[in-house]
Parts: sequence; structure tokens; C-alpha cells
Amino acid sequence: MKMKNAMQRSICVIGHKNPDTDSICSAIAYANLKNLTSDRTYEPRRAGEINQETAFVLEKFHMEPPEMCLDVHATVSDIDIRYIDGVDGNMTLRRAWETMRDQDITTLPITTNDNKPEGLITLKRLAMANMDSLDPHAVSNACTPIANIVETLHGTLITGDHDMILDQGKIVIAAGSPEAMENMVDPGDIVLVANRYEAQLCAIELEAACLVVCMTPKIAKTIIKIAKEHNCTVISTPYDTYAASCLINQSIPIRHPMAKAMISFQLDTPIEEAKKIMGRVRHNYFPVMDKQGYYQGVISRRNLLNLQRKQLILVDHNEKTQCVDGFEEAEILEIIDHHRIGNLETSSPVYFRNHPVGCTATIIYQMYGENGVEIEPNMAGILCSAILSDTLIFRSPTCTAQDEYAARKLAEIAGIDIDQFAQEMFEAGENLQERTAEQVLTQDYKVFASGGIRFGVGQGSYVSAKNREMAKEMLQGEMEQVLAKENVDMIFYLVTNILDQSSEVLFAGKDADLLLSNAFHCLVKKGQPLLLKGVVSRKKQFIPAMIGGIQNQ
Repeated sequence: MKMKNAMQRSICVIGHKNPDTDSICSAIAYANLKNLTSDRTYEPRRAGEINQETAFVLEKFHMEPPEMCLDVHATVSDIDIRYIDGVDGNMTLRRAWETMRDQDITTLPITTNDNKPEGLITLKRLAMANMDSLDPHAVSNACTPIANIVETLHGTLITGDHDMILDQGKIVIAAGSPEAMENMVDPGDIVLVANRYEAQLCAIELEAACLVVCMTPKIAKTIIKIAKEHNCTVISTPYDTYAASCLINQSIPIRHPMAKAMISFQLDTPIEEAKKIMGRVRHNYFPVMDKQGYYQGVISRRNLLNLQRKQLILVDHNEKTQCVDGFEEAEILEIIDHHRIGNLETSSPVYFRNHPVGCTATIIYQMYGENGVEIEPNMAGILCSAILSDTLIFRSPTCTAQDEYAARKLAEIAGIDIDQFAQEMFEAGENLQERTAEQVLTQDYKVFASGGIRFGVGQGSYVSAKNREMAKEMLQGEMEQVLAKENVDMIFYLVTNILDQSSEVLFAGKDADLLLSNAFHCLVKKGQPLLLKGVVSRKKQFIPAMIGGIQNQ
């Protein structure tokens, strides 16, 4: 019996919802750095689908996409699961009781040969089955194997097959004369006799299915010969007739009295759901299974007190609306970001590193150097890609000297030409073929809140005029429909021209035009995109202006 140690769970390094290249690549690179400098295990995760640009980058540098993680609510996997070995359904009541006594438990999980839960046997059910011992048909009603009787009576099988199943007949204690036995024994019965030749012979001739000979290790050869001729199973036991009659019903397989309609949980069952179910029933233990249905252990109400919250490191975000679902129930250990400080609260102090640079990957690059860790070429390639993406090839006003320095150093390590590679990367991300308007809008999409207003902002950066026009055509008539699916008051999309450093803003939602007019001090007409020259950064230029517009309304 073992307890799974929740303290050794891995730590999840994850970026924001609707992840961009920086969010994905920074998660991968930072998890790698932490694994190289710590004795804990860190795993990169993503809170959404990977866009085309990021997919191009990962394929270019032979990196696997992080595993998807859309929800970090506390689940059954986050508590200490008590591992009690599953037992076979043919185990005897006697052996089940001895196992519970020796392990100081009150429940045994019954599993199949391939380790899938079949039922539960509890101390209460053992007691109830034992109290039914007055029923002379209890052994046959439970379809008891001969092997169980041999085991329970510490017997020796003289004739017959261990695997034979007794599925008919009653238990008869043949304490009287052969004449009296004729009125007691029916064909198929289980007869308990003392070491008396006449009684043994009579039971066989009356077509008993099983003969249990008590208080003797030896049985007459004639009896054995006749028993074989009549297909009668013969078992010898050192117990006397009284003890054997008390014990034989304890040979019943636990599959018979087990709880078949058991309540079980999967590893990903939410804790709140498990609490509600546990509160409605009086079971002590509940089996836990993985997604394939294999037994993982048992939990009880007491285990809920030992909840080990999921542990997270957030990269490239620090706002509630951008966090993976369920983050409130997780333990945030670190935040590595380059955005404004948002409204995220933590339950305890965390390592919070926030630099005014154009990309989180720049900070990660600096941390590799601070820890004296050499950056491998493929890791350098994805970090460089993230910086080029976030800074629009150093054209964004968010770009700093630190970003450009880091990108050029990383490009050297990765062996890439910045201008040529950036052109390929942005063209890969611009491909609008076989994509819906909603997919285009939400590819790089974040939700913000200020003054009681929630608004979503998507952005697409383009080097091709053809793709910019195609994006506008796709979204112009679909903004209202997309808005209806999002839990926001307004929605905006920036069609950004990387080369001339400008953005056209598409919008939808009540008073969205008024907010844009107030934010950028210009007249905005409904249904007409707003051209913002010099505006390419959502983080540094668009969002601050919008929040200022809300506050000044």
C-alpha cells in the first residue's frame, strides 16, 4: 500500500490565452532554463491553439509544440491518492478480512486482470456476508471455486479440479448414520463428514458434488477410487466438523457481495464535483481511474484536506483575463512579463520580473546569461523569432536596444539571417487561406477591462498589401457575429502594416466608435476603419490610449 507523492508534481510554465509566438517560445525556453538550474521538473504548456507563424517557427527549429492546457482547476489528481493494491474478485471472504486487518483498511478495490476497477468490498459488506452464513446455499449461490474452499479450510485437494465452480447444492453436515444421510443429502450437495468410512461412502453414492473430510490428512484409497468414478470432489481438512462448518462460507468469492454500482472518479474530475458527490454518499473510499479506465488508487474525504494546488509560472502576461482558466485555484510561483502590471492577485509573494522591453523572450535571454547557461541553437532560434515577432523586426515603439541586441546575438547562435528569416516568418503567419474570420480575429487576441468595460483586441501584422486587404474584407462584415460569441462589450482588430508602421482599426459593439474617437481624439464613423499612422503596438500605443479614453468619458 503506497501513497502517491503530490509534492513531486511538475510545474507548468504557461503563456496567455490565444498565444502568440512570444508566449509559446518563452514558455518553452524558460521551462528549459528552469530544468537546467533546478531539481524540480518544469513543463511548457499552451493555453490555446498555435497560430501559423508560431507553427512555422517551431517546425523551422525542430521544436515540439507544448502540450495544451486550457484549465488548471483543482482536480482529483491534485490530492494524495492512496494506492491500495487491487484484488481479484475470486478472493475469499476470509482472505479479504485478513488483508483488511493486516493493512488497517476498511475497503478493498476489486480489479480485473488488466487493472480496471470491477467493484469494492468493504468491511461492512464482509460482515453482512458473514451474517448470512446460516444459509446452506450461500456457497453455491456465490458460484464458489473449489480452490477457495481448499484455501479457507487449509485443506488438501484429493480428487477434482481447483478451478471447478460449485454453483448448486447446499451444505450438509453429515453427523448421523448413513440411513439418516439418505434424507439429508441431495445430488450436487457439499457434504462435511468426519473420518468415518461409511459416511464418506454414503455421501459419494448419494451423488454429493463435494466431500469435505474433517480431522484427517489421509483418506482410504477405496473412497478416493469411488469418488473419482462418481466425479465427486474430495477435500481433506485438519479442522473438525464444527470449525469447518463455520469457515466454509468464508470461502465465498468477494465478487458476490461486492459493491458493483460503485462511485468512482477520474484523475481529471474537478475537486468541487468530487466534494459534492462524496457529501451525498456514506462510502469511505472511492476508486480513481485514469482516462483509459485503469485503476490508480482510492481517495476518501480526508484526502481532500491534503489538496496540492497546481503550480504555475506565468510568462508574457499578468492579467486575469489572459490567464488560463482556473488560475485562481492554482499556486502562481513566478511571473516573467514585459506588459503593464494588470489586476492579477496572488495568495502569497511570488518572483515577479517585469522589464520595459519589447518581448518576454528578451528577458529569458538575459536570464540564461545570468545563470551561466549556454543557449542551444534551436532554443536561440525560437527566442530570436519571438523578439522579431513582438518588435515587428525592431520597428515597434516597444522595441528597445536590449531587444535588438538579444535578437542579433541569438541569430548568430541559431545561424539565421534576421531580415530573410523575418520575411519568411511573417509571410507564413499572414497566410489567410482556409481560415475563417473568427480564426483570423482571435489568432492574436486579448481581453482587457477598465471602468466596467470589457473589450477584446485582436491584431494581425502584415508585410503584404494583398493580405491586409484580404483580412479587412474577411472581417469587415463578420465583426458583429464574432462579437456575439465573445464575452465582451466591444471588439477591435488592428490590421498592422509592418513596413510603413501603421494600423487600420476594425471595430464592433455599442459605442465602440465613440470610444475610439475619445481615445485618439478624432472623428470615427461607424462601419469605416480608423487609420492610425505610427501605431503598431497594441501594448504600448493602442491599449493605453483606449484605457485613457474610458477613464476620460
